Amino acid sequence: MVLADTVTDKRRLYGRKQTRPPKGERKEALECLLPRLEIKLPPHPSSPAAQTPSPPWGEGWGEGGEGGEGGEKWLEIGFGNGEHLKGLMERHPGRFYIGAEPFINGMAAFLRSIKDVPHDNIRVWMDDAIILADAMPDEYLDGIYILNPDPWPKTRHHKRRIVSQGNLTKFARILKPGGALIMSSDVDDLSEWMVTQASNHPAFEWTAERAGDWHTPPPDWIKTRYETKGADAGRKQTYLVFRKKENAE
Repeated sequence: MVLADTVTDKRRLYGRKQTRPPKGERKEALECLLPRLEIKLPPHPSSPAAQTPSPPWGEGWGEGGEGGEGGEKWLEIGFGNGEHLKGLMERHPGRFYIGAEPFINGMAAFLRSIKDVPHDNIRVWMDDAIILADAMPDEYLDGIYILNPDPWPKTRHHKRRIVSQGNLTKFARILKPGGALIMSSDVDDLSEWMVTQASNHPAFEWTAERAGDWHTPPPDWIKTRYETKGADAGRKQTYLVFRKKENAE
């Protein structure tokens, strides 16, 4: 398995990466677990480190798997405090998960939450998820989660939204045929944007069969505190499940 070339021009990541320095158990988890679980990409595709055939998340990691899950590999982009990702890890120990979260405090909260549970099936990336996607091999992932991403509500900022034609092409490259792209939002404008972008992309097909599917969680759904808080405030969550077409290029 050979890595795709890493990008030479680092993308600008909008937003703050830290609000306040982590303290106590979060700080300890960040210092102890992050060096062990963090993905480290080669600094430049022409460097000697970039020529290795091993994936940057560790020799042999992501191979095999327990039970009937066959070592599926899933990516969650922007996992916040990691409640959903931790739930997936515990529910599906035979799968391998990669979590991308640029914010230090979110990463610290997640690492603290998993320090006392098995975590051999997780690797993390504390930077722009698109940089990581560009470095992944073709048809590597079984699924991608993009849950409640930043809506960037101003029209002039729409180009910053994570779901775009260009990024969908990147996601299609790293997804296996039939791989899932699962998205959610409680912002109506963003939900319409995401379903339109994905529906118009030639590599993806929407799995919805009726209008009610918009507001029906997919099977095996893990509800987070953010989702519960939004529902209590009267916001309705939208769930969008797409699959990469079997014959997609």
